[in-house]
Amino acid sequence: MPFAQTGNLVFLSGHIAKKDGKPWVGQLGLTMATEEGKAAARAIAIDLLGTLQAACGDLERVARIVKVMSLVNSTPTYTEQHLVTNGCSELLGEVFGPTVGAHARSAFGVAQIPLGACVEIELIAELKA
Repeated sequence: MPFAQTGNLVFLSGHIAKKDGKPWVGQLGLTMATEEGKAAARAIAIDLLGTLQAACGDLERVARIVKVMSLVNSTPTYTEQHLVTNGCSELLGEVFGPTVGAHARSAFGVAQIPLGACVEIELIAELKA
């Protein structure tokens, strides 16, 4: 299941970056630059919105994007995970506005992500009662 709801909170499972319907494979700092990683994170945000829509029926029901957690497939010396994650955060801000779209977040560099994907992001949203 790509999401679970408890009370007014919806937890979306991690979504990996996809390009042309396939895993967007790469490692930041080795085979990918920050701007491409940011584009991958933006693509994930679009997929997350689709799952959130499925979870709540209507994005107008979203009271707040609470938390975004981003895993960036990166080399040990790569330190721009937060800039990659901006691709997701910026799109959420565009869609929901500065109040509803503002969220806490974490960005981690990891050694590998399933299927070799470059980025994986999960999200927590609060729904209106």
